[in-house]
Amino acid sequence: MKIPFNRPYITGKEILYMEKALHSGKQSGNYHFNSKVKELMKLKYGLEGVFLTPSCTAALEMGALLCGIQPGDEVIMPSYTFSSTANSVLIFGGVPIFCEVNPKDMNIDVSKIESLITPNTKMIIPIDYAGVPCDIDFIMKIADKHNLIVMQDCAQSYGSLYNNEICGKKPHLACYSFHETKNYSCGEGGALVVNEVSWRERASFIMEKGTDRNKVIKGVQNRYSWIEKGSSYLLSDILAAMLLAQLEAEEVIKSKRQILIQLYRNLFLPYQRQGVLSISQYGDNKIPNAHAFWVIFHNNLMRNTFIDEMEKVGISAYIGYVPLHSSKMGAVLGYSPSNLFLTDDLASRLVRIPVFAGMLENEIEYVLEETHKILKSITK
Repeated sequence: MKIPFNRPYITGKEILYMEKALHSGKQSGNYHFNSKVKELMKLKYGLEGVFLTPSCTAALEMGALLCGIQPGDEVIMPSYTFSSTANSVLIFGGVPIFCEVNPKDMNIDVSKIESLITPNTKMIIPIDYAGVPCDIDFIMKIADKHNLIVMQDCAQSYGSLYNNEICGKKPHLACYSFHETKNYSCGEGGALVVNEVSWRERASFIMEKGTDRNKVIKGVQNRYSWIEKGSSYLLSDILAAMLLAQLEAEEVIKSKRQILIQLYRNLFLPYQRQGVLSISQYGDNKIPNAHAFWVIFHNNLMRNTFIDEMEKVGISAYIGYVPLHSSKMGAVLGYSPSNLFLTDDLASRLVRIPVFAGMLENEIEYVLEETHKILKSITK
């Protein structure tokens, strides 16, 4: 049996909605299905100032542009994140400043942030690794104290709750991903949430190639013109139609993933008690969306053996990120692996195993059975 790392979930309504968008004659961004998705987000989570984008990468870039990132501006972020987090500021001349992570959840270590702040610091970009919320309240206190902007990278955490509110509702800006590897997908897609009300009009200009076209759509004026920097940060209404079908089934998808995550936790907990590995830990104020399940083995050899053995039985296990400070671009920025020793060490021992809502019962049984055998063999 072959078990992929991810398999996109299909609700059954995607084609119906996409056909409606296709035949509507309004296939570009900011039309009917874009509006329906934003209405759903507002109704369910109270999210406002939502701008649907072609990807989370585009949302991050749009946010950096909205914040006015300039050459030399420093932006603090965890090194254990995807390249898009850093690229979003680097392309505007900003400087990523990498921070260590907390081994309990692989999110930014909030106790290390203030030591990295300099007169050039403009923004903090925390992430919610594996859908587990970062400590956003603590981060916002630091930002308020030092007059910094916070753009939360919620690529993996749409639907995760922090103190009973969706991730992304507290910072100045937040970015979601709806890539095919995420819980809710339209193939490629994302969203920028602008919580600062006074920034929303300008965000609409930036999204529309730097024009005030949005005013024409609203009927405020009869023509538009180029008024500032911008790009095409619009999600096609055809993809928004697919996304609507996914988000309408959010609770079904989340429930299927939560069941799988709990089965994994039950399987791995005895080995955590033995001290041969650790799994994510978080408080009751954090309710993840069951995006991913990760394990940190006692040593790198054990991790690599686990991956090799899983591959032999057809189960795809994923190593996670190469820390950005240890990458080739990290070296260009002046970093080396020794700069953030803990992050590098944890990354060398971390592995993720398949989590997707459409995993069949016989596939789940197979993964649990084979994983159990492998764990027993490598932890003797």
